[in-house]
This record gives sequence, structure tokens and C-alpha cells, in this order.
Amino acid sequence: MSGHGYDEGHTVAGWTGTAVATAGAALTGVGVCGWAPGIWSGLGVLVLAALLTWALHLAGWGKAPGPRPVGEWGLRSRDLAARAGHEDCLGCRLAGRRRASVPDADVGAAVAPVLASGTAAADPAS
Repeated sequence: MSGHGYDEGHTVAGWTGTAVATAGAALTGVGVCGWAPGIWSGLGVLVLAALLTWALHLAGWGKAPGPRPVGEWGLRSRDLAARAGHEDCLGCRLAGRRRASVPDADVGAAVAPVLASGTAAADPAS
């Protein structure tokens, strides 16, 4: 559990994306300083960082928008609702995962079919 009193999204997806993006920014900087292939290599690594972060988010290693419950602040916590999609999440919408607004009390009911079957339940709105 975290030693601070807030959740800033410390997730595997967030940290991995940050590390890869930092390497891409460094490569781009080296390219600006004189090594021409560094600019294109760095920009390619930055695109890779965005795609990697998105893939990890969709695999459940990210988090939904907004704060998480305190029990899910650990780095190793997986987001079991990711397979059905997060409400108001651009990454989930881009992947075609849309979920209707669910009241907080019914979140468990929305995730239960996903956990039981191992696949996302069909969206009745589609």
C-alpha cells in the first residue's frame, strides 16, 4: 500500500509508459543535439510508449479515471473491470469497449459476469 494519502494512478501501465516515454524523450534530445537518427528513433519510441501504456491499461494493469478505493492503491492491483470498459475512459472507447453508466452500488454486478465467464458480456446496446 502507498505511504501517502492519495491515489495518483501508480500502476504498472503508468510506470511502464513513463519509463519508455522517458527513453524516447532522451533519444529525441540526443537527436536534437546532433545525432539525426535520434529524432526519428525517439519519436518512434514515444509512439511505442503510448501504445504500450494503452495495451497495459486494456489488459487491466491501468486504472479507471478518478481515484481508486484505498485497497486497490498497490502497484500489483489489477483492474478487473477493464475488460468491460471504464465509464468516461477515452482509451476504452478507442478500443470499442463502452459501458453504460452504472451506479456505484451496482459495479460488482457489472463485473461479475466478466469474472465468471472470463470474457466480457455482450453489450445489450450494440
